[in-house]
Amino acid sequence: MIKADTIIYEKSGADACLALLDNGNLREFEIFNEHSAAEGNVYLGRITQKISLAEDKTGFMVNIGDEKEAFMSAQEKGLLEVNMTEGQCVVVQVQKEAHADKGATLVRAVQIAGTYLVYRPFGSYIDVSLKIEDQEIVDSLRNAIMKNISTQQEGWVVRTAAANANIDDVIDEMTTLRNIYEDIRIKARSATAPALLYAKENPLFDLIRRYQATLNTVVVNDHNLEEKVQNIFTGTIKYIANPSEEFGIQDMLQKAMEKTVKLPSGGEIHIEETHAFVAIDVDSANMAARGQIDNLNREAAIEIAHQIILRNLSGKIIIDFAGSSEYRFMRDVMDVLAEELAGDAQSARVVGLSKAGNVEILRRRKHPTLLERFSEPCPTCGGTGRVEP
Repeated sequence: MIKADTIIYEKSGADACLALLDNGNLREFEIFNEHSAAEGNVYLGRITQKISLAEDKTGFMVNIGDEKEAFMSAQEKGLLEVNMTEGQCVVVQVQKEAHADKGATLVRAVQIAGTYLVYRPFGSYIDVSLKIEDQEIVDSLRNAIMKNISTQQEGWVVRTAAANANIDDVIDEMTTLRNIYEDIRIKARSATAPALLYAKENPLFDLIRRYQATLNTVVVNDHNLEEKVQNIFTGTIKYIANPSEEFGIQDMLQKAMEKTVKLPSGGEIHIEETHAFVAIDVDSANMAARGQIDNLNREAAIEIAHQIILRNLSGKIIIDFAGSSEYRFMRDVMDVLAEELAGDAQSARVVGLSKAGNVEILRRRKHPTLLERFSEPCPTCGGTGRVEP
């Protein structure tokens, strides 16, 4: 289970970083720019190019004012296909941030996330988080939202935090989220594309809510944030001018980008990021006994889950564990992986064991990996070369 006891927020100009620590160990790291196209932001974009895709489908390149032009498909689930031309404007939301040499991915079906709810103006039904297991609470929340739903078509997602909230606060948030969307529509009528219509809240607040069960300290270097944090967090709030230096974040980040991770038992994990997938190999360090291999693989599963979240590995992740790859030996290992990844905000899912004997994980991509953030491919070999002895 993912947990954190300390969140560190450090801002420098338009850039800010967030580090999550648990017992002094770096568990998550996020860096963002106030002016970049962050996931959840809503823009008035301008179509710059209409492009043909496979299977006779159509897409558009859209200028939203970001460094790279973004991509939008003409086909979108729940919406009619659009047939736009160059120069036309469209209200879009960032679904996936830019990474490597690709720009952001956009959708037209805007969703506005709050503390307890997600408002879907283009939706038509109510979803409740599967993490709310008490059926009585589920029914109560669903009924309250049904009674307060507007006559116009709209959909809602009830978030996990709503389970412990006052029902009146949940209903009040319905009005707040509707007003945010209405404000987007009003701005879009008078804005000149490309223009930012709505920026999602500082990720710090979402992390505080997500880890409230284990969180005891929030560190910031921005006095303006202290009062805002106090409104939602009752634990210790510290101001430190240079928290990254104080907590040794840079050294931990450097270590987090190394390809090899040593395990306490003596084994190693080797992590290789490729364009198609992430390959992870567990080295047994000459261990041969079945009991040793089983213990090593369980230890490796825990560490691999931590590394996936810390490095923000995503897409298809293929793991070659040590020893025999028979299902009877891998079942417990996959259970450990699933348990350690439970609660991941990017919905990591242990798919199972492939015919080749590798454990496969799928994880939604939201942000670039640490390696993509802090390095560039070699211009000569593209990162595939080897040095001769």
